[in-house]
Amino acid sequence: MATVCWPYFDPEYENFSNRLNPPRVSVDNATCHDCTLIKVDSVNKPGILLEVVQILTDLEFIITKAYISSDGGWFMDVFHVTDQQGKKITDSKTIDIIEKALGPKGQGKEGAKSWPGKRVGVHSVGDHTAIELIGRDRPGLLSEISAVLASLDFNVVAAEVWTHNQRIACVLHINDATNQVVDDPKRLSLIEEQLNNILRGCEDGEKVARTSFSVGFTHMDRRLHQMLFADRDYEGSEVTTEVDNPPLFKPKITIECCEEKGYSVVTVRCKDRAKLMFDIVCTLTDMQYVVFHATISSDAPYASQEYFIRHMDGCTLDTEGEKERVIKCIEAAIRRRVSEGVSLELCAKDRVGLLSEVTRILRENGLTVCRAGVSTRGEQALNVFYVRDASGNPVDMKMIEALRKEIGKTMLVDVKRVPANAKAPETKGWAKTSFFFGNLLEKFLN
Repeated sequence: MATVCWPYFDPEYENFSNRLNPPRVSVDNATCHDCTLIKVDSVNKPGILLEVVQILTDLEFIITKAYISSDGGWFMDVFHVTDQQGKKITDSKTIDIIEKALGPKGQGKEGAKSWPGKRVGVHSVGDHTAIELIGRDRPGLLSEISAVLASLDFNVVAAEVWTHNQRIACVLHINDATNQVVDDPKRLSLIEEQLNNILRGCEDGEKVARTSFSVGFTHMDRRLHQMLFADRDYEGSEVTTEVDNPPLFKPKITIECCEEKGYSVVTVRCKDRAKLMFDIVCTLTDMQYVVFHATISSDAPYASQEYFIRHMDGCTLDTEGEKERVIKCIEAAIRRRVSEGVSLELCAKDRVGLLSEVTRILRENGLTVCRAGVSTRGEQALNVFYVRDASGNPVDMKMIEALRKEIGKTMLVDVKRVPANAKAPETKGWAKTSFFFGNLLEKFLN
């Protein structure tokens, strides 16, 4: 690989410069008639682009355009954003949250730090214990996992479940029946043993399923990307039906060399959707690539994104093998969150065994969960499931309506069809209540 010389910045000088030049954030509603411009100027530092995109994503903004420049010691972004109804961001409280989260008080805090390690360690997140699971996916697996937790009298207060390329990754936050953190070594060992038995029961020997207790405060979506990436879910071809993933969806990703400036240029064109930029920037960052410049645009229903990158060691992507690996990893990151078909949104009073009950009913009606999220606000639990027919056939909407009537006896149910390019809210308020553990943004939102 061709090595590019980087300018040297003394660490003490960088800290001094950051104190003299704190991040500047401006929210501009005058320049464009159809969107809000959010401008961020800051001293450059590793991972700053992901921090900013992560915050905008968790505020549930839709990024329609973006211009990124971070050569040298300064970082400058311009984001064109709307709310999820396609309108400008005009609420004064929301604007105040943006300025606090992206300004000097928000950046660089504990929640923005990267994952410190992969191995097991018990850690409480507030009043919750975080559990990670990864293994081979199969119909009814989520139902079995939640049934084990319910049998041990644990409540799932927040969770995110992704499936991709026949693999499943879960991050669950649990507490006991008295809403206390689970920190007893014997009980934790029992959880791990029983969950590992379920996961290993469907392994084919090629990959090892595992359960672990999270250490750190990594953003939940980022952690799922990291888990599946470490599991090498990008290898091989994903087994899907044409209904679930039509050929038109396949992203077009190319990597070229910009010799004059010493960059590799990654170009992505695919169907647009919410959180697309976050997923791509997250993947590049965790693969140890630095984004120096980027241009993002959306021309419904497609998105075009261009990134000028180098590896952290200053090298560009020169070998075909390295380029192919980056392309596969970006494509996997795009596909992990895509869930065409039917979504079920359920709202009910939170209790131990609620998730187990709902997933059991889905399994008994021949549905498999391809993605799911759980959050809790006060005494109310919001569960969202993206489901498909376990046999691979299109979901029978008559059966869905019958299912809604059955579940609706004890909880509120909403059924939606999910198009591939939907930019509508994926969840209603998850980031505001559950999925940003350890970051100051949670404090700003409450």
